[in-house]
Formats: sequence, structure tokens, C-alpha cells
Amino acid sequence: MIAGLLSLAVAMGIGRFAFTPILPMMLHDKVIDLPGASWLASANYLGYLVGALLCTAQPWIWRRLPRLPAVNAPLMVRGGLAATIIFTTGMSLDASVLWPSLRFASGVASAFVFVYASSWCLAQLARRGVANMGGLIYIGPGAGIVVSGLLASALVGVGWPSGAAWMIFGMLALVLTAVILPRFRVRAAEPGVGPASAAVLSSAPSPAYTAAVNLPTGKGELALLSFGYGLAGFGYIITATFLPVIARQAIPGSAWLDLFWPLFGTGVMLGATIASRIPSGGDNRVLLAGCYFVQAAGIGLGILSPSAAGFALGSLLLGLPFTAITFFAMQEVRRLRPASVPSYMGLLTVLYGIGQIVGPPLVALLLRHSATAGEGFALALELAAAALVVGGLVFAGMARGYVIRR
Repeated sequence: MIAGLLSLAVAMGIGRFAFTPILPMMLHDKVIDLPGASWLASANYLGYLVGALLCTAQPWIWRRLPRLPAVNAPLMVRGGLAATIIFTTGMSLDASVLWPSLRFASGVASAFVFVYASSWCLAQLARRGVANMGGLIYIGPGAGIVVSGLLASALVGVGWPSGAAWMIFGMLALVLTAVILPRFRVRAAEPGVGPASAAVLSSAPSPAYTAAVNLPTGKGELALLSFGYGLAGFGYIITATFLPVIARQAIPGSAWLDLFWPLFGTGVMLGATIASRIPSGGDNRVLLAGCYFVQAAGIGLGILSPSAAGFALGSLLLGLPFTAITFFAMQEVRRLRPASVPSYMGLLTVLYGIGQIVGPPLVALLLRHSATAGEGFALALELAAAALVVGGLVFAGMARGYVIRR
């Protein structure tokens, strides 16, 4: 469990989201501007999408190329963690022309670690009779966000440049990887691990799902689920990319500026713990609607009350449902399409990834056509909150219109 938690802390908390607390340092150093930062963020999210697609397509590829060796999950995790270290450290180079490629590659690597570390660790825990501990793995991204945020704050305090920050984050990833690497031992007899359950926060597939068939469901129900889930990717990503910058625009000079991002990570950790403790058997669509409304409220607080208190509470509320949304959505896929879980999990992951990619370029567009950066960010946040409200209404409508027959 600890190996899985730390591997996700490296791949997600550092490999994907270290950019957020370092971005104000890069802007201060004048090595990048806000439009450039938006495209750099999208490069990483595009890489994550491509990585998820490759993992989802792995069974299809192997069926058509049977001579390829079986995918060895521990080996994939080792390679993904090593790549995360290299690409994160590479951002310290004074070669901005390479940065989009490095962020893209880092996104691919983080997807591979998330997929294969999740699936392998969940299977190992189930084999040891402690499958209920699997949900705790997903505290990792939040823990990585907290540590990276606090570390970036300390570096800002001593006046270090952004290049040094990237180097230090790469070294932190190296240390954490060295701690957990022995757990991901590569054995010749290690079976290939299907990645479908990996792209999600779900337990290892049970025999009931293995032998299941897709049952008829209400017309359009899966389409609504997919649409609503895609809105979640767009809804959170603007804040998750630009939170420290937005806060600096709204309350310059506040002593809390560097703490809002760690508060978001704290919310992610708490939300993952709470989601793993919710008894099964309830209506996931109701839970999803609640999660969307909580995230929308978190964004709305920052808009209506651009103060230290507003940003602090808003960051916490945005983080709380972050992993829970994925968990509940994938459980709903298992209910609707038990015989085709891998394909539909992949579909939802793709739509979520597209939502993430759209967010930063939209911010760049709004900033270009706004009188001030504050106005551009405010409009972007309003659109993000509106998307989450729409998503919440979609799931609430599904719960009301499609009755679950048990």
C-alpha cells in the first residue's frame, strides 16, 4: 500500500502537478508568460491522455501482435518512475524549446505509473486478503501535492529560481523512488496486468464481473455518464493549474499565497480516505452529483470571496471530491457495462482527458481578450464552475430518471 501510495505521489504529485506551485516562480523569473504556461500545461495533459490511451489499447495490441512479450507491471512502474525523474529534472535546463516535449513525456510517464502501479498494488493487496486498503493508495496524489506545494513555498521564501526548484523536485522524486523500488520486483513469472482497472480508482475485478453480460439499461444512460464525467476534467483543471497565480492576482502580498495549493492536496487526501470508507450499495449517481456541487462551490468561493479565507476553503472543497469522482464514476461503469468494463473505462478516461486539455488554452484565450488578468481568470473560473453545476445536474437527473432495479 505504501509503495503504491508513494509511486502515485511521485508520478502525479510531482510528475504532473509540480508545475502548479513552480509556475509563479517561472513567471517571476520571466522564463515564461501566462499564455505560454497554458500551452505547457496542456502539453502535459495531452501526454497523460496519450499514455492512458496506450494503456487502454494494450490488450488490443497484444492480441494482434502475439509475439510481443507480456506486459510486466512492476517493470512498467520502474520505467515510468525513472522517466518521471528524468523529465522533471530536465525542466531545470535553460532550454525552453524542450519544455513542451518534456511536459508531454512526463504526462505519458505519469499515466503509465498510475495505471500499472494501481492495478498491480490492488491485485497484491487483494491476494493478501486486505483489498479494503486499496483505496488508501489514492492518498498518494494528494500527499505529493502537499509536499510539492510546501517545498515550493520554502524555495520562494529563500529566493531560489524556478530552475533550481525543478532540479530539487527531480531529486525528491529520485529519493522516493529509491525507497519503493525494491517493492516493484521484476520476476520472469510475473503475469501481465490488464490496465483497465488501472485507469481508475476501483478494486480488483471480482469473478462476478468476469462472467457478467451487459444488461439492457435506459437509453442514453451511458452517454450521459460519459458526458458528465468529461465535464469534471474541465471543471477542476483551471484551478488545479493556475491556483497560486490566481491567488496572487486577487490578494497580492498575502501570507497564505503558497498554502492554497497544499490545502488542495490535503482535500484530495481526505477525500480519498472518505471515499474508501463509504459502504457500497448506494446510488453512485447521487454521490457524483454531490461531488460536483462541492467542487463547484469550492470554485465559487474563490470568485465570490477572493480573500484568504475564500481561497483556503475553496481549495479544500475542490480537492475533497477529486479522486472520489473517478471512483464513483468507474463503479457506475461496472454497474452499467459489467462485461465491457475495460472499453468503457477507457472511454471515460479519454473524455476526462479531453476536458483537461481544453481548460488551459481557454484560459490563454480569455486572458488575451480581457482587460486584466484578473478578469480573464474570473471568467474562466465561472465557466469551470458552471460546467461542474451542469455535470451535477446531469447525474441528479439520471438518478431521478433511471431507477436502479436491484
